[in-house]
Amino acid sequence: MRRIAGIVLAVLLIGGVVAAVVAGRQGDDKGTATKTVRGVIGSEKSDFFADPDVVKALAAKGYTVKTEASGSWAMEDLDLKGYDFAFPSSSAPADTLAAKYHARQPLPRPFYSPLVVVAHRSAAEVLAANGLAVLDGKGKGTLKMAAYLDAARHDRTWQQLKGAKAHGELTGTLYITSTDPETSNSGAQYLAAASYVANGGQVVASDADVARTAPLLHKLVSVQGAQQPSSDSVFRDFVSGAGNPLVCLYESQVVSLLGEQQGADDLVVLYPDTTVNSDHTVVPLDDAGRRLGELLSTDPTLRRLAVRHGFRPQGDSAEFVKATAGHTAYLNQTLTGVRQAPVPTSAVLHEMARRARG
Repeated sequence: MRRIAGIVLAVLLIGGVVAAVVAGRQGDDKGTATKTVRGVIGSEKSDFFADPDVVKALAAKGYTVKTEASGSWAMEDLDLKGYDFAFPSSSAPADTLAAKYHARQPLPRPFYSPLVVVAHRSAAEVLAANGLAVLDGKGKGTLKMAAYLDAARHDRTWQQLKGAKAHGELTGTLYITSTDPETSNSGAQYLAAASYVANGGQVVASDADVARTAPLLHKLVSVQGAQQPSSDSVFRDFVSGAGNPLVCLYESQVVSLLGEQQGADDLVVLYPDTTVNSDHTVVPLDDAGRRLGELLSTDPTLRRLAVRHGFRPQGDSAEFVKATAGHTAYLNQTLTGVRQAPVPTSAVLHEMARRARG
């Protein structure tokens, strides 16, 4: 009997220890628990959400964010059931998604980024020598959109430009590489800026406007051949030295590269004198998605980390200017001399992209 009682006592003691450990772990888990939210994002924000500091900052606010990348316009064709938010790269696809999923307005717009054209130094210097650009130092300048579009309209080649013969890599038709405008936001925004200039400084809004600008937009796209679905892909090609010497993408991607202090020796950032600001917009599909969007907009740590990845936080330009003070040789921090073109409606952009692709 004593032996049986001893065994029972030992079992009870062990059980008590196990229960205490489990209770302690449950208590620990409760203190560090995070809510998992799932979202579909534009590829240019993948590095931001993968940043360990961003992950830590979100966890401190109670969130674990799991993301999948997609072209911003391609999100319209995805089944977003089970997701908490979508995060395209501009307001036009966001507004379409918001209407489709009945998302409550206003939509959170945590940060934005203007479109820029990155150029290899030889290409930028040739453009400047022929009146297509103005350089401001060795790393930045302004692209004259009207002059560039006139060159595109007349199928100008690099060989026809003064000074190009000294650079063997500058051959063939002069054009800017962009992404597929039917699936990618940066490609669609490129057409928005070009169409605004081609339409005499008026946003394309009618069938007549679309018809008038369509031939030029088709030239801008068709000369490129097959287009990439994301700006990440075209930027990687550019940095590696492959492909075209002129590429349209987001300023945020340039800032991120400069922050890594690599690949900038042969880089010139051309700000089109007429460009489009890409408002990265959260489309909340439920309450958790809305809370995340608002957190990205207001939390000081997350705003600072957004600037690290090149984005301009909404409402305070001083944050961006201060954080990028070391890169003024490449960046037009205050966007001096840059005009922001209004963006056509989603329906008009779709039609423009369809005609441009042919």
